[in-house]
Amino acid sequence: MTDIHIRVSQDSGDLMAFDDDDKEITRCVVDQWIDNKDDKFYRDVANFLRLELMRMKEMVDNFGIMKPYSFVLENDDKENIAELYVADGDTIIIGGDLMQGLDEELNSFLKVLLDEE
Repeated sequence: MTDIHIRVSQDSGDLMAFDDDDKEITRCVVDQWIDNKDDKFYRDVANFLRLELMRMKEMVDNFGIMKPYSFVLENDDKENIAELYVADGDTIIIGGDLMQGLDEELNSFLKVLLDEE
């Protein structure tokens, strides 16, 4: 197993975990998520799950899963919504858009280089 796929449903409130072969590992229902119509649902769920994974980091790091592995948030249609937690050796990445602001930084860097010529 290299990834744990976490699927959440706005309609049923289901939170399910699957392995790479799409076999269900576990599930529960989050009552507050049932019939949630909020447009920010998946963003809010991703933030919540990241916080929980960080809080439980020591336990998560000792699951006995060979690294690299990751926790991936998916919607009902099995579409990847967000990378929640990526473990690769001693490196752990927890966060939102890992490339956020990269374009602006690269453009600024390029401008400085071109201005120096």
